[in-house]
Amino acid sequence: MPFIRRRASCLHGFLVVLLVVVAASCGHPDRRQVSLVITGGDVVTMDASRRIVSPGAVVVDGPDIVAVGSPEDIARQFAASEMIDATGHVVLPGLVNTHTHAPMVMYRGLADDLALMDWLQKYIFPAEARTVSPEMVRVGTRLAALEMIQSGTTTFADMYYFEEEVARAAKAAGLRGVLGETIIGFPVADARTPADALRRTEAFMNEFAGDELITAVPAPHSPYTVDEATLRAVRDLAARHKVPILIHLAETEDEVNIINERHKMTPTAWLESLGFLAPNVVAAHGVWLTDDDIAIIKRTGASISHNPESNMKLASGVAPVPKYLAAGVTVGLGTDGAASNNDLDMFEAMRQAAFLHKLSSRDPRAVPAAAALEMATIGGARALGLDRKIGSLEAGKRADLIVVAMNGARQTPMYNPVSHLVYVSHGDDVRTTVVNGRVLMRDRRMRTLDEQVILADARALAKSVKAAVAPTR
Repeated sequence: MPFIRRRASCLHGFLVVLLVVVAASCGHPDRRQVSLVITGGDVVTMDASRRIVSPGAVVVDGPDIVAVGSPEDIARQFAASEMIDATGHVVLPGLVNTHTHAPMVMYRGLADDLALMDWLQKYIFPAEARTVSPEMVRVGTRLAALEMIQSGTTTFADMYYFEEEVARAAKAAGLRGVLGETIIGFPVADARTPADALRRTEAFMNEFAGDELITAVPAPHSPYTVDEATLRAVRDLAARHKVPILIHLAETEDEVNIINERHKMTPTAWLESLGFLAPNVVAAHGVWLTDDDIAIIKRTGASISHNPESNMKLASGVAPVPKYLAAGVTVGLGTDGAASNNDLDMFEAMRQAAFLHKLSSRDPRAVPAAAALEMATIGGARALGLDRKIGSLEAGKRADLIVVAMNGARQTPMYNPVSHLVYVSHGDDVRTTVVNGRVLMRDRRMRTLDEQVILADARALAKSVKAAVAPTR
């Protein structure tokens, strides 16, 4: 649907904010007291009509969005304990990263410019065998959480080892997460066998059952590293607990060839033959899917997490995202881990998703800015089964939102905030990050994490990682 924008002059925006501040100080007893009002910015709602309110205001009470409207209307109805002036900025839903490996920030830049199989088998798997531990996961996740909060990600889907440590660190930071314990067919740091990993996964799921921020899920690594019996067990475990499943799918041609040699079908068709694919499955990458595979994904209701930067850097290929969107497949956006990207900046992921498909299709209309922003917000929320709670700014949803500066030289002039969010903005343009109604960062000042301690811990750990992996290089 077209974006609707109500324009106002800068002077009008200033006067509106002044009105809100004056009204807030006048003490009208008939106004409802709420915890937070963000006012004066362009509010990109990502609701069903893709409404943009300019200038607009978002009202938050506790964890929930109470109202979205004009600053004047909000000032008449609500009095806030905390107010944020977003004049000159854009307010939008927090970004949803549908695929990453948070602790792998500790391997950022460790091995670059390699094909996926060489990168995994010669560098990453050996590095993980020597260095992954609960402490490494804690330190890495805190660093990843700091980076995500500072760059506007409020929800992330993760797949790694000792995932309970990822969950504890993410929850302490205030982030929302759909977090998957990795299940793989060879011995790893936290499980010797797939059966061990399944037991760990269920214990992890039980620990965080009913948690407001953390959804604990199983994450079988991929069709080529997990056998049929384990995939069926994962399917049944997720069904019992009513949670998503995270899995890599058809990331490379090598994977397609391996599965074809084993089962005489594509990875997607093989998963369907097991009854594995369903609306709760989020398949990361989906680079090498045929038209028949796309029809399977659509028919089963599974979702795709598109990771353009990682796919480009590892030369894995170009996912058929325009075909996914045309078929009505739910597509979210991801960064992948920082070991293969090399950052967790979802603004970069949006821009590269739009550029990649324009280039590969030779069609500048492919993946327009609005589609890229949708994948990073409501599309990602839908992929993770969270679209009734997050992904858009609407009354009744959780207050997961960010404020992005638009008043610098690089952002001037701004005619279309959606265009600027995708084609101009960077993660460090994010000024304020709110999750579940809690302000995690305001005006670039962290409230839930000690930045200097986190950076010092990560730098200290990096020395031991470098020493441990030196023989593999």
